Amino acid sequence: MVHLVYCDNAGKKGEKVLDKILAGTKTMVVRGAAGRKIPHSRVFEGERLYFMEKGSGQITATATVKSVQNFVKLSDEEITKTLEDNQEKLNLSDKQKARWHKKCLCLVEFENVEEIAPLAFDHQGNMDDWLIIEKIEDVVVGTSIPYNYEKSKF
Repeated sequence: MVHLVYCDNAGKKGEKVLDKILAGTKTMVVRGAAGRKIPHSRVFEGERLYFMEKGSGQITATATVKSVQNFVKLSDEEITKTLEDNQEKLNLSDKQKARWHKKCLCLVEFENVEEIAPLAFDHQGNMDDWLIIEKIEDVVVGTSIPYNYEKSKF
């Protein structure tokens, strides 16, 4: 499977996720929720990540999953410690630390980041900020197929 990861690029300095990834100062992304949610337990070493800046409509970078850590039912102390232990790779702002202070966390470390010629993203309906798909062409304008939420269920 391949994964399409939306990156926040809020105007504030320090929140530009994709810029940090391309600069090599961020080598891990986090997703979290109160309960297990995509991509928890559904992303694996060796799989391909594609990155796009939220709202841009362009998929502009790719990387390979290096390692994955999944956590459930973390205490507040454990959440803080997990994020702190990985801060060197995550490179989170204080605002992002607060956003990802969740009981279920999925930390995805990646390597071999490459900028790619922009692919036009075919946005459909209420897609989440992390998509699990068979191949990137399934969400690219001209070759896209209707998004199937079956692949995103536990």
